[in-house]
Amino acid sequence: MKLREGEHILKTFKHHPMPFAWQVLKALVLMIPFYLIVSIFSTDLSVGWAVIVHIVTISFFSLILLYMTLIYWMDKLVVTNQRVVYKNYKYLTISEEAETFLDDIQDITTKENGILSYFWIFDYGLITIETPASDVTIVFEDAPDPEGIRQLIFHTRKQ
Repeated sequence: MKLREGEHILKTFKHHPMPFAWQVLKALVLMIPFYLIVSIFSTDLSVGWAVIVHIVTISFFSLILLYMTLIYWMDKLVVTNQRVVYKNYKYLTISEEAETFLDDIQDITTKENGILSYFWIFDYGLITIETPASDVTIVFEDAPDPEGIRQLIFHTRKQ
């Protein structure tokens, strides 16, 4: 993302950490059966091979968790004084970038996670930014304080 003349970044938003914690927990739960299978079959192996198999299994799942972490935390929504830019990583090397000028924004909708969104740890949701022609629709999932982002964009737009 290159800034234009007279443009400066007001705020950068990354995903909220709570949905990522749920993803990590799910991945760890999915790892348990594989680790148990490795443990059961490693009794038939020598000690050296059993250690190697355990290390390979743990390394494999560690790499999966590292990849999940990088993809999740590299996404960002940037609000400048002229536009809103969303950089979404599909894979580690492939990303999509969507941008819209503040004047082109027609509608911003937010969806939060119910009554628990009053607490910071559960205050995340979906923010959708649409333009009149719907050429650009920015959908930022797991946004921290979606209503706060919406108010920041509307406040910046009025200035």
